[in-house]
Amino acid sequence: MTRLQIDIIEPKAAKLLEDLAAMNLISIQSTNQDRLKNLLNKLRVHSDDISMEEITNEVETVRAERYANRKE
Repeated sequence: MTRLQIDIIEPKAAKLLEDLAAMNLISIQSTNQDRLKNLLNKLRVHSDDISMEEITNEVETVRAERYANRKE
């Protein structure tokens, strides 16, 4: 098996590759970098759902729990 890294410039080329994969002529796999980008994009979509005050409260709660555990 030969592995190639291909940078797709024209979106039509991506469709051609997907068609080849559907015919089981090639296999397309995402790189770890692509997976990370997708994950970050998903997280960013929901980032507006939480306010800075909520983040601050959560951080303070976690810190308080850690401090309480250290005293024991």
